[in-house]
Amino acid sequence: MLCPLFSGSSGNAVYVGTQKTGLLIDAGLSGVVIERALQAQGLDPARLDGILITHEHIDHIKGAGVLSRRHDIPVYANEKTWLAMQDRIGPVAMRNQRVFDSDADFYIRDIDVVPFPLSHDAQDPVGFCLGSGGKRVGIATDLGYVSAAAFEAIAGCDALLLEANHDPDMLLHGRYSYELKRRIKGRRGHLSNEDAARALVRLHERGLRRALLGHMSAENNMVELLWQTVRSVLKEAGIADGRDIELAVAPRDRACVPLVVCR
Repeated sequence: MLCPLFSGSSGNAVYVGTQKTGLLIDAGLSGVVIERALQAQGLDPARLDGILITHEHIDHIKGAGVLSRRHDIPVYANEKTWLAMQDRIGPVAMRNQRVFDSDADFYIRDIDVVPFPLSHDAQDPVGFCLGSGGKRVGIATDLGYVSAAAFEAIAGCDALLLEANHDPDMLLHGRYSYELKRRIKGRRGHLSNEDAARALVRLHERGLRRALLGHMSAENNMVELLWQTVRSVLKEAGIADGRDIELAVAPRDRACVPLVVCR
């Protein structure tokens, strides 16, 4: 099951689970808020098997330490991310400090976790592909562009959470500073709606049939614009939403309808 609980600059947390294993990808809101969101989906926070951190920005780590301490949950991050975030999340028991190699996969119970590098303005940001029972789901948000390595990592996923952060015109004419606008649209920033759409076309050619569009900006995007752009680009490529690919938008402030990916 792939279920974004929150997806946006105000906080990110995504649940991925099988019948045996439950993982949280990022914990960028308070522990209480994330607990309530999990419980609303019928999930017990105390039964999480791990919290995987993509990078050290506060909208991805805010509740990680609290949840780990409260429920004795291991926190997984690569070495550079651990060094960058450890003073910001508070103490985590040594037994729950799990450092992974970004170039190697690892298992958490029956889920094979495959990290892959992303282009973003953090110390060592990663996305994740998570596989079990012959099925794979991917998490690729907070990236300035889809690199060859990222594309190959997520190509062939059965379901994907992909960033569609901003509309370029809204960003250009919005209230953000010049420096922040440059950061967002740069190669270490965030994917635009059109970037995401063109990535979906290429991924569809490699077999992707189900995707969630997430990390949508509250300031520089609207659901209507997102759909208009994505459907237009897909139509040009002969791909119809609902016929050839199943798409949904992950809300910023509440859980998305879970995608159930079965054998």
